[in-house]
Amino acid sequence: MAGHEFFDPADRNRPVADPTADGPLAAEEPRSSCDPAFKHGVVVGFDGSTSSERALAYAIGMAHRSGAGLIIVHVANRLPTTVWAGCEPPVFVEVPDHRTEVLGLELACADYLAEVPWILVERGGDICHELEEVGREYEADAIVVGSTHGIAGRLFGSVAGRLAKRAQRPVVVIP
Repeated sequence: MAGHEFFDPADRNRPVADPTADGPLAAEEPRSSCDPAFKHGVVVGFDGSTSSERALAYAIGMAHRSGAGLIIVHVANRLPTTVWAGCEPPVFVEVPDHRTEVLGLELACADYLAEVPWILVERGGDICHELEEVGREYEADAIVVGSTHGIAGRLFGSVAGRLAKRAQRPVVVIP
């Protein structure tokens, strides 16, 4: 399957089990069913930056060597904006990020992705949380990210560093 699709798992907004219920299975969440080609695949964070392109190249090789699928994750920048309508209280509007569509088209035309089955998953929110969540949903063998450079990484901590501290699976950081 060389190509892309925008995929948002159906169980993303699943209800949380009642922790006060009796029985050992009461708190167990139902597992998502995903395409077997991507189960135990390689998750890679991708935003089109040079760092994420290097991470993608490494993840492609890793998926190819292991015979696994590649789950490319773009965490969209959906910042709420405030709309003030006179006397009424401010309203928060989510501004869509069309960058995922552009990245998807660029990836669909890329020859280097022809060697592995891949999908493009769009998420919105905290990058670390979303990468780990996609990794959990697909029972990924690893998460590959590029290193963060610049002032934002120094001020807020790099995505790679925060992800490595909290992830439940191996994190590969590509310089």
